[in-house]
Amino acid sequence: MNTKAVYAACLFAALNICTLSARAEADVTPQTYTYGTHLDIQKVLSMKQDASPTCGIVNARMTYLDSQGKTQVLDYSKFADGCNEGS
Repeated sequence: MNTKAVYAACLFAALNICTLSARAEADVTPQTYTYGTHLDIQKVLSMKQDASPTCGIVNARMTYLDSQGKTQVLDYSKFADGCNEGS
């Protein structure tokens, strides 16, 4: 097998894995965090937040695996990352 075929096979496999994880996230109903919400986080997969040029509260989303390996999505509010700059 030549190297181009190996690279193509690896790229194809990586794209399939990314597609499957994106589909799994799309099928999960997000849970909104409230005080006292039980969190069962084994591994964080991604963290996203709304863009904000100033310091303030923004909406954020964390996608993670729980202790049983199931993908979970948590929506919550937080201070924008810009609040920490310049400290």
